[in-house]
Amino acid sequence: MSALDGLEVRRTTTAQQLADGLSERIMAGAFGPGDRLRESAIAAELGVARNTIREAVRILELTGLVRYEVNRGAVVIAPTKENVEALYTARERLETAAAARTPSSKQLDAITTAFDELVKATKTGDTGEIVDKDLVFHQRIVELLDSSRLDEFFAGLTKELRFYLTVLTKEEKPEEVVVEHQVILDAIRSGDRDKAVAEIRNHIDASVQRLEAML
Repeated sequence: MSALDGLEVRRTTTAQQLADGLSERIMAGAFGPGDRLRESAIAAELGVARNTIREAVRILELTGLVRYEVNRGAVVIAPTKENVEALYTARERLETAAAARTPSSKQLDAITTAFDELVKATKTGDTGEIVDKDLVFHQRIVELLDSSRLDEFFAGLTKELRFYLTVLTKEEKPEEVVVEHQVILDAIRSGDRDKAVAEIRNHIDASVQRLEAML
């Protein structure tokens, strides 16, 4: 039995969709830590152009699930409790520090707009769209720190966060996603910085607990 059994690729499938399918199989254990992702073999089995497979693997590299090794090519790095905790600790430090600041009217409008876009995305049922808007919402919060370097640092984290957030979002109902972010927005808009910090910490801690349970 092949690790790729059940993974079907339609003619309209993009490299991103293929990357999503491969990442799900990595999380499910079909590919173990240290396993090579042989591009030519995957392309032949799925009937997809090798260039498309290569692009999908590059996307996985950005999520932190795959790394390239000399003489081996793409190798799977399985998500671990330590990796999740390190990633989400960095995220929590940034977002709670940002939430402790008082936003300008322009910054508050940006956060509110990002939330409204997230609500619209949840109505589509498109996981990828929901994750994109979710990340934008949190990026707008980090922008309260008024540091372009920290904005860039958080943007770098989102490459890896995107994978984990996709896993979590698929397990949630759209209305749950809205409620989780509504309480954060309400706290920021009310000017209650302590509550905003607490709500963000609760949101992130809950995500870590759910991910660790899955791992």
